[in-house]
Amino acid sequence: MELTYYGHACVGIKIGNTHLLVDPFISDNPLASSIDINSVPADFILITTAQQDHTYDVEAIAKRTKAQIISNYEITNHFFGLGIENAHPMDLGGSFDFNFGSVKMVPALHSSTFDNGGAGGGCACGFVIKTNDRSIYIAGATALHFDMQLIPVRYKLDLAVLPIGGNFTMDVDDAIMASDFVKCNRVLGYHYDTNRFIKVDDKEAAVRSFKAKGKDLILLNVGQELQI
Repeated sequence: MELTYYGHACVGIKIGNTHLLVDPFISDNPLASSIDINSVPADFILITTAQQDHTYDVEAIAKRTKAQIISNYEITNHFFGLGIENAHPMDLGGSFDFNFGSVKMVPALHSSTFDNGGAGGGCACGFVIKTNDRSIYIAGATALHFDMQLIPVRYKLDLAVLPIGGNFTMDVDDAIMASDFVKCNRVLGYHYDTNRFIKVDDKEAAVRSFKAKGKDLILLNVGQELQI
């Protein structure tokens, strides 16, 4: 399994020959200006919330690649109305076996509305993605919450992808506690630096804070890859 960081809360996950893309927000993100969305591969697009900083490039990439959208009913129905019929609706607590592995939709504490008219986008969520030999948790944009403690009851995680920017989501200290909740000491930090509200000024201090608790905080550059 190979993960590519595309900035903000957007990650690509390669499982064998299958490409998953989570929360594509690239072309409107100045920090991701080096990424051409027309070259980003996607067989499946997973969406955690309707907000534009998680959905901005969904329509363009889905129509180009014919990727299947995986999200809640309200979000998949929204994109169905835009002419994207290849979608798989889920809801919190549900799981489904795809050709690349299983996906479980888990709770996230965050708002979920489309910017255009403020239409409802259902419940925000995260995902646990499990293959034969790897399990990762994509938290999505979320506050720290106790339901995270249910995840290690079912899954032994190899990586937790957690927001660290604060203001709209967990900050570094909350992410450390979240890694305790999910019993995973290898963490990829995301959802930070995209705007002034979620700027992490001292990244080295954030890494040291994790290290002091016996954990590894991985901070990737846009376009950088990580083997899982």
